[in-house]
Amino acid sequence: MCDQDHFENDREEYEARGLVTRKQFGAMLGAGVAMLLPRTANAASVEEMDVTVTTPDGAADCYFVHPANGPAPGVLIWPDIFGLRPAFRQMGKRLAESGYAVLVVNPFYRVKKAPTADAGTATSIQDLMPLARALNETTHMTDAKAFVGWLDVQKAVAANRKIGTQGYCMGGPIAFRTAAAVPDRVGAVASFHGGGLVTDAPDSPHLQAAKSKAQFLVAIAENDDKRSPNDKTAMKETFAKANLPAEIEVYTGTAHGWCPPDSKVYNEPQAEKAWGRLLVLYGKALA
Repeated sequence: MCDQDHFENDREEYEARGLVTRKQFGAMLGAGVAMLLPRTANAASVEEMDVTVTTPDGAADCYFVHPANGPAPGVLIWPDIFGLRPAFRQMGKRLAESGYAVLVVNPFYRVKKAPTADAGTATSIQDLMPLARALNETTHMTDAKAFVGWLDVQKAVAANRKIGTQGYCMGGPIAFRTAAAVPDRVGAVASFHGGGLVTDAPDSPHLQAAKSKAQFLVAIAENDDKRSPNDKTAMKETFAKANLPAEIEVYTGTAHGWCPPDSKVYNEPQAEKAWGRLLVLYGKALA
């Protein structure tokens, strides 16, 4: 489970500095703040749609976007605790414009269709914790198999190419477990300010991911690293022992949640750096 408690502290600090009020932030989100993402150079034309994916536990509402001309490598995106929303649709579309067939999922479909955070990223974390706590290793694995299986039968997804997966915050460990759930299909895994990647349990996400055949990108927020300074070392040692390529880096000056453009702690220069490294990873592993 992702440690979300410090989100409220970050929000309070942001508001105390007079940058934006909670009400103003919600209004910004409603006005389409996700559109602030930089434009993709030489962007491919894409097709986008809302889709429903059947899983062992029900029907998951998702967003699917892919290049309009020809099949492309598939990518599965796991959002943070605020769920499937305009910011993640824009992130998925941007990735599709770079040549990937992207499925962005609602991880909380068992309880509620998206949007699952009524006020977007201005929603109290405590209000969302019951949704996050309802997920576990079993749901991660079954969902991963179902979503990858759905991608595999889409004409827009290249059948002869590996699939990538990326997760944000609580989505980080789910992305790790996706590689463990479908090791023959997943070729690349990225985690951005992922929480709970390393635990003391034998089913720790990083230990499960090490049984895969994937390449890894792990982008760690500076304040997360200060809270858990040994996690990066544990991951480096584990992936090295498994002979799995892994780029693991602490991003200076970032706070947990810095990548989605609707986040209060969005750090555009570092988010763009992480996005660039993601494209490098997918360019190598999904070629």
